[in-house]
Amino acid sequence: MELITGVFTVLENLTWGWSLIPILVIFGLFMTIVTGFVQIRYFGRMFRVLLGRDPNADPNQISAREALLVSVGGRVGGGNIAGVAVAITLGGPGAVFWMWAIALVGMCTSLVECTLAQVYKTTAGDGTFRGGPAAYIRRGLGARYGWLAAVYAVCLIGSFAFGFNAFQGNTIAGAVNDSLGIERLWTGIFLAAVTGVIIYGGIRRIAKVADVVVPVMALTYIAVALLIIVMNIGELPRVLRMIVANAFGLEEAVGGGMGAAIAQGLRRGLFSNEAGLGSAPNVAATADVHHPISQGITQSLSVFIDTILICSATAFVILLGNVYVPGAQDVSGIALTQQSLVSHLGSWAQYYLTFSVFLFAFSSIMYNYYLGETALAELTKSTLSTHALRAAVIVVVLLGASAPGATAVFFFSDPLMGLLALVNLMAVLMLFPVAMRVLQD
Repeated sequence: MELITGVFTVLENLTWGWSLIPILVIFGLFMTIVTGFVQIRYFGRMFRVLLGRDPNADPNQISAREALLVSVGGRVGGGNIAGVAVAITLGGPGAVFWMWAIALVGMCTSLVECTLAQVYKTTAGDGTFRGGPAAYIRRGLGARYGWLAAVYAVCLIGSFAFGFNAFQGNTIAGAVNDSLGIERLWTGIFLAAVTGVIIYGGIRRIAKVADVVVPVMALTYIAVALLIIVMNIGELPRVLRMIVANAFGLEEAVGGGMGAAIAQGLRRGLFSNEAGLGSAPNVAATADVHHPISQGITQSLSVFIDTILICSATAFVILLGNVYVPGAQDVSGIALTQQSLVSHLGSWAQYYLTFSVFLFAFSSIMYNYYLGETALAELTKSTLSTHALRAAVIVVVLLGASAPGATAVFFFSDPLMGLLALVNLMAVLMLFPVAMRVLQD
C-alpha cells in the first residue's frame, strides 16, 4: 500500500505540484493570442444557444443547448461553493480576480478542445454521437498514438467515474445529514436508485434531466447571490476595490500577499471550470450541430457560467458578509459559505444551501458517469462492460455516500486527473492547426 501511495504522490507532484498549472495558463494564453481573442469576438454568439433548439435540428439527437447544460452541470459542483471559500481563505479576496482571469483564458482553451471533439466524433450504436480526447488522439494523431488514448481513457474512468462520484455522493449525504439529520445510508440508497434510473437511460436521458436540473440549479443560486448583493449594494464598491487591491499586492489580506492570491485563484479556477482537462469535450461531441466550431463557441459559455457567474456569486456572498475575517482560517470551506448565507438571510439559508449542494453534486454525478462511459467505449465495444461500469458507479455512489469521509479518494483521483490533463494538452497542441482551420472556415 505504501508503494501505491508513493507512486500516486510522485505523480501528483509531477502534475499539480509544479507543471500543470503553468502549462494550462501558458497554453491558454498562447491559444487566446493566436485565435485573435476568439472568446471575446464570439462572446455574444455564445448566448444564442440558450434561446432554444434549432427548428431544423433532429429531435432525436442531443441539441447544442442540452450538451451545454450537461457540461455546465458537470463543471458546477463543490468547487463553486467550497472551493471558492478555500481560495479566499488561503489567498485572500484577490484570489477572486485571478479566478476571473483564468476563466477568460480557459474559455479559449475549452473552445479549441471542444471543437476538436466535434471534428473527430463518431456515431454510437444507438444513433447518438460520441467523442472526446481519446477519440481525437486516436483518430487525429493516428493509430500509433492508440496507447496514449488508452492511458487517457483509464485515467478518466478512475478519476471521474469512480473517484469524484464517490466524493459527490459523500458531499450530498454529509449536507443532508448535517442540516436534516437523515442518516447517510438512506441518502446513499436514494441517490444510488435515482442515479441508476438516469444512467441506464443513456446520454439522451442524462441530457433531458440536465435540461431541467441545471437551469434551476444555476438560476436559483445566482438569484440568491443577487438578492444579497442588492441588500448590501452600498458595500459593493468597497468589496470590488478590495478584490483588485489584494490581487495586485496593494493590500495584503493573508501571508504571501499577491503570490498567494495568484496561486489560489488560478488553482481553484482551473479545478472548478476544468478548461483544458479534457472532460467537457466528451459531452461536447454528443451535440448535433451544423459546424464543429459552433459547439466550441457554445462550450466557452459553460466556463463563463461556472466561474464568472457562479463562483463570483459565492465570492460576493462571503465578502459582503461579516463571517469572513482576512487572514483567519477558523471557518473555511463550505462552512464559510453556509455561515455567510445565514448571516445575510437567516437560518433557513442553510437548508437552501443543502438543496443547492444536492443539485450541484447530483448533476456532477450524471456528468462524471457519462465521461466514464465515453472513455470505456474507446477501450472496448462490449455491452457487458458498459453494464458493469453502470453497476460499479451505482455502488461507488452508495459507498461514497455511506462513508463518514470520502476525501481519501483524492489521493488517487487527483493525480490521475493531472495525468489526463497533460495528455489532453499534448494532443490539443498537436492538433491546434486543425482547430485553426476549422475556426477560419
